[in-house]
Amino acid sequence: MEQTLVRLRESVRATAPILVDFLRDEVEKTGFHDVVFGLSGGIDSALVAYLAVEAFGAERVHPVIMPYRLSSAASLRDAQAITSDLGLKADLVEITPQIDAYFSRDPSASLLRRGNKMARERMSILFDHAAVYRALVLGTSNKTELLLGYGTQFGDLGSAVNALGDLYKSQVRALAEQLGVPAAILHKAPSADLWEEQTDEKELGFTYDEADVLLHHWVDRWLTRAEIEALGFAPELVEGVMRRVRLNHYKRVPPVIAKLSSRTIGIDFLYPRDWGM
Repeated sequence: MEQTLVRLRESVRATAPILVDFLRDEVEKTGFHDVVFGLSGGIDSALVAYLAVEAFGAERVHPVIMPYRLSSAASLRDAQAITSDLGLKADLVEITPQIDAYFSRDPSASLLRRGNKMARERMSILFDHAAVYRALVLGTSNKTELLLGYGTQFGDLGSAVNALGDLYKSQVRALAEQLGVPAAILHKAPSADLWEEQTDEKELGFTYDEADVLLHHWVDRWLTRAEIEALGFAPELVEGVMRRVRLNHYKRVPPVIAKLSSRTIGIDFLYPRDWGM
């Protein structure tokens, strides 16, 4: 596993310029010039910040920090360290009032429901800020999260452009280190920061390194389940990861439209994003 991780990390050595050009092209060809994204203090949004500043300059990049009352104070400090390092002016929007007001009608709501509501509230705020700045919303979900479905539909999975979607978590970490993301962010436990003591790996039941290597063999190398297990992966881990990918596929595709006419949006009526510009 370690050798595969090394290869994955080394494969992103020349990736930054490609992603910078991708961001600039995909945003500007649709008529926009500014970008908005949620800055959590985690490694994914930190990497987006560094790439966005390189692509557009600090004056056209608008991060939004959206803590809840139970959010980690360290996450807020890390987010502010990023804005200071890059010369960014961030908007701070506290989401506690609207979240608590909503769940006051149902105090017994589960942590999952609360977390999903927070994620969707944050994305709603980002799209409102996008209207203020006439900007596009950048996504911060990486390939591991997208494949595993570890995100909220129409929440953190909702965006206009995503530069990280084909990078596994280990690759995000390698590229972030290459671009100078602070060490405190590089080495802390990944967390969506939706409730106290929450971490991604504790919730998933396996590490990102394990998932990255397994997914790389399955998705990129097209190995069969038997071939992956022959590499030393526990059958229950392989089954758990593959099941997650299959069950969460609906999060990765647009809403399904019933086909009734000769040309249906998303089926026969398909054009690039900049069609008609």
